Amino acid sequence: MRNLYGNESVKIKWQGQIKSIQPRTRVWRYVTDNRTHYHIGYNTFLEGECDEGLKVFDVAISEKQQMKGQFQIGDHISGTAWTKKYPDREFAEYYRAGALKIIERSNSMPESICPWTGCMPEMEVYEYRGARMLSKSLWKGKCFTCYYATMSNVEIQWDFDRDIKKYRFESFCYGPKSCKYYKPGRSRSVPYKGRDSALDSGWIDDMCTENRGWDD
Repeated sequence: MRNLYGNESVKIKWQGQIKSIQPRTRVWRYVTDNRTHYHIGYNTFLEGECDEGLKVFDVAISEKQQMKGQFQIGDHISGTAWTKKYPDREFAEYYRAGALKIIERSNSMPESICPWTGCMPEMEVYEYRGARMLSKSLWKGKCFTCYYATMSNVEIQWDFDRDIKKYRFESFCYGPKSCKYYKPGRSRSVPYKGRDSALDSGWIDDMCTENRGWDD
């Protein structure tokens, strides 16, 4: 959703119940020679209310904020945040969160089976595990509550000489390769100026996840 203030960033208040927490990641793509993942915090998906009138929204928080608050699905929390200046570059509706407060803790017990929920891994865990492409329909459905799923902010290097980039969002998975729900979805095109788009059909996934085995 594009915010109500154009490219002006405005501070808002919000509160709601957590429906999912996922890693917040940025991916840099260059044809099929490079797909680099950067791990920059967490996206917290909530159902509640905010100053803009949204009932369902997501707020980007830092790793430090998550590790301090130990937020989990079902928690009712509140805080402040800023509307995003560039909607095509940031998936979360709001970022630069602050004044985070736990209104009510969830009584549900953490789980450890797919889809994985419970205590969130630290950023270094995602960095080590590496990501595979994930079907967007699975991200929206069965995998939405899983802390190994993510919708990444993707930056495509379209022209190196003039440093022109294109932006989009892509779903990825950091979960075990043996997960029974996993599907990569369709191959993804990576455009570059003056040539046909390259296709990422999944072979980069093997490079990104070479640190771990089938059940890891």
